[in-house]
Amino acid sequence: MKITVVGAGHVGATTAQRLVQHQLGEEVVLIDILEGIPQGKALDMYESSPVLGSDTKLIGTNDYKDTAGSHITVITAGQPRTPGMSRDDLLMANNDIVGGVTEQVMAHSPDTILIVVSNPLDVMCSVAHAKSGLPPNKVIGMAGILDSTRFRSFIALELNVSVRDVQALVLGGHGDSMVPLVRYTTVAGIPISDLIDAKRIEEIVERTRKGGIEIVNYLKTGSAYYAPAAGVAEMVESILKNQRRLLPCSVLLNGEFGVEGIFMGVPCILGENGLEKIIELKITDDEKAALQKSAEHVKGVLAKLNL
Repeated sequence: MKITVVGAGHVGATTAQRLVQHQLGEEVVLIDILEGIPQGKALDMYESSPVLGSDTKLIGTNDYKDTAGSHITVITAGQPRTPGMSRDDLLMANNDIVGGVTEQVMAHSPDTILIVVSNPLDVMCSVAHAKSGLPPNKVIGMAGILDSTRFRSFIALELNVSVRDVQALVLGGHGDSMVPLVRYTTVAGIPISDLIDAKRIEEIVERTRKGGIEIVNYLKTGSAYYAPAAGVAEMVESILKNQRRLLPCSVLLNGEFGVEGIFMGVPCILGENGLEKIIELKITDDEKAALQKSAEHVKGVLAKLNL
């Protein structure tokens, strides 16, 4: 299996490193428009293979011909946020970048599965879907995993417990309107409402919604990349190994959760065909209203593009 990572910045390079470290795929291709950057980073990572014990091949390139026949393509290309910017502020610049990248990818790997990471995530999934002509099961956005892992991390910190025992789902658009489902959040099967008071839970929910910009404000000149890369690796592994993991991802909705025609984060089963199934949960009226609000935000951003 061959995996291409488009974009050799922090997110792309870290993603490639994780894929190699976990021996996901026989070959990983790191591609970028900047000459020498993907080649140098790929060579540096490959030289760590004897220590890691990984036989996954890794090459860096500026030529999309080297990506031909990719089973999975991860799109990380695009401008990152800086302090004061929302994900939506990246819309026009990243629309051009993601659209152009997708066309190049499809010219050489027409049967690939696209995993989109570029922001604004849900709308960039629509761009990739429109430009690729791929069926909906082959265009998947990495966002819900990232949002959920932030929520899980904050809960583990609050309770001083292992992150492995915390399970959570964050649905909706990848932005300030995301919807952490507190009712479905547990620690070793115990609802967090039995462990944390309601006011503190709401504070943790709000920190989760602002998790991305919290990191941007620290870094000043970039955004998160370790956690997003880990999320991508989890998706790739589930697809390549047909694990059928149930993961929150941004996928095209056709009536599920009362939402039509947009990409948005929902519980998904990922397997060898990409998206295998959407799991439609029973949600309360309040949760449904929050998801609808999130969907309206995504629709509003998407309407600014002529797709």
